[in-house]
Amino acid sequence: MLSYQHAYHAGNLADLHKHALLASMLAYLTAKPKPLSYLETHAGRGLYDLAGAESEKTGEAAAGITRALSENWLPADHPLRQALDAVRARHGANAYPGSPLIARHFLRPGDEAHLAELHPAEHQALARVAGFAHLHRQDGFQMAQALCPPTPRRGLLLIDPSYEVKADYAAIPRQIAKLARKWNVGVIALWYPVLTDLRHAAMIETLRRDHPEALVSEVRFPPARPGHGMVGSGMVVLNPPYGLDEEARRIAALF
Repeated sequence: MLSYQHAYHAGNLADLHKHALLASMLAYLTAKPKPLSYLETHAGRGLYDLAGAESEKTGEAAAGITRALSENWLPADHPLRQALDAVRARHGANAYPGSPLIARHFLRPGDEAHLAELHPAEHQALARVAGFAHLHRQDGFQMAQALCPPTPRRGLLLIDPSYEVKADYAAIPRQIAKLARKWNVGVIALWYPVLTDLRHAAMIETLRRDHPEALVSEVRFPPARPGHGMVGSGMVVLNPPYGLDEEARRIAALF
């Protein structure tokens, strides 16, 4: 069983980048009355405590969402700020929503949500806050391949692996190619770490070649601690919703 637990990193600069784009996409998609499907391959626990021991051990949230709020990176009308405010009104001032609860803020009656999480403890925690969704304790790529194209056919798939398995970098472009063929109208969003050893580079080169119309957004930031290999955050989005490129440029300029 993989050991990654996002509680140590929740609300960091990578989350800020990823979640600002995710919330912007969901706000756009749900502004129209047509129902949609939301799928997520690596959902995590859904809700995080920034005053918890894991968060305080790394201090990554202080450099991420805490700083962003103090410097007004997310104005009151920003979709991520609205989702964060709603989650904190329900769960307390130190709460931080993972992507499932960001999605929950925007999804409406008639929308469908499918969340996959393989880690047993994370899945158990997710079940406590994600009653709005169909939960799958299985490999997220298997879930996505089985469900796509989903019903409703309009919608968004978030792929957000931990990349503990280094083979993911080679396998993900093939997975996305299959998904895009099955679900050519779906918004398919992939998060990836920007690494000093450039392990991600070949994957992104392949995705750019195979999906030249995709949006690729990258931000750079200092490593969380000396010797840490992640120095940035990236998102590849197939079929990006209107206006996402503008939000990607806005958020990148803040880093």
